[in-house]
Amino acid sequence: MKIGIVCYPTYGGSGVVATELGIQLAKKGHEIHFITYSQPVRLDILEPNIFYHEVNVHDYPLFEYQPYELALSSKMVDTVLTEGIELLHVHYAIPHAYAAYMAKKILLEKGKYLPVVTTLHGTDITLVGKNPSYKPAATFSINKSDVVTSVSESLKKDTLSSFVIKNDIKVIPNFIDTDLYQMNDGCNRAQMAPNNERIVIHISNMRKLKRIPDVISVFHRIQQEEESVLLMLGDGPERERAEQQARELGIANKVKFLGKTSEVRRLLCMSDLFLLTSENESFGLVALEAMAAKVPVISSNAGGIPEVNIHGVTGYTAAPGEVEEMAVLALSLLQDDEKLAQFKQQAFEHAKEFSIEKIVPMYEAAYHKALAAIH
Repeated sequence: MKIGIVCYPTYGGSGVVATELGIQLAKKGHEIHFITYSQPVRLDILEPNIFYHEVNVHDYPLFEYQPYELALSSKMVDTVLTEGIELLHVHYAIPHAYAAYMAKKILLEKGKYLPVVTTLHGTDITLVGKNPSYKPAATFSINKSDVVTSVSESLKKDTLSSFVIKNDIKVIPNFIDTDLYQMNDGCNRAQMAPNNERIVIHISNMRKLKRIPDVISVFHRIQQEEESVLLMLGDGPERERAEQQARELGIANKVKFLGKTSEVRRLLCMSDLFLLTSENESFGLVALEAMAAKVPVISSNAGGIPEVNIHGVTGYTAAPGEVEEMAVLALSLLQDDEKLAQFKQQAFEHAKEFSIEKIVPMYEAAYHKALAAIH
């Protein structure tokens, strides 16, 4: 198949999943064309069967906000016609499915029917789509897609309860290449824990939704009973507040803010426990990455997280904001070597349920269903 993929090319979960999906599809012989405003961060365009088409948004003084959707739709039409693309897979209802519908109508005028598969990732539903300014467009875009997928059962339920959806929504969870996280070298714990402390880790874009103060508070309670260090990976608006909180609690020397780093897998492989305290997550891809590296997860039970982190098996869950409970659950693992080792292995075994080999064929089936609509 010749497939066009439209996504945000940034470090966010949806962009990572879309890019990795394209890479895996290309390895299986499909011809993949990425259509976006900049090259996705994990994309190697030198790989066979992978192509990148940049959307150029020109700066017109007339517009206070540049019309990206128009430029994207036009680029979709041009790419489909010049490259012979058979199907578009767009990640996010707004603006991508909306732009795809405009492209679809333009192509119909030229005698070509273009199937569209839309994947819902979360923010397009929980934040953008529910905005009264966008809700009619989001509803329309979802209903006009040939096939709609969602990354979790939780997000599917949220979508169906928030919008009047006539389309079926197929749950296809996010996936992971577990082989990438089995590091036999470069996993030097002494770099981060010179006194053989336990290593606790958190990774996020440090937005308010992630409840970063709770991460610091849970760790503050942990280190009172178990010698530990906390690795904070990522950056965002809540970082400065978290650094100040660590100083006020007197644990600044135990909390290492490492910013955005390309060494995520190496840092995960030396970690004992992952903290995810989010107010909501449609899936929790970062928790799955931790589990693939054999790191149990202490998380909130919000959104789709419990579909990934199984309470009492791969780690533990608690209600958002339950800092004391999360700390107690964390200590129950960190203070019991045998139990921790068991949970590490269980986390890894569950991560394999989200392997590339199991999930990518589900997307291929969705593509065939969308293409069948032509006939």
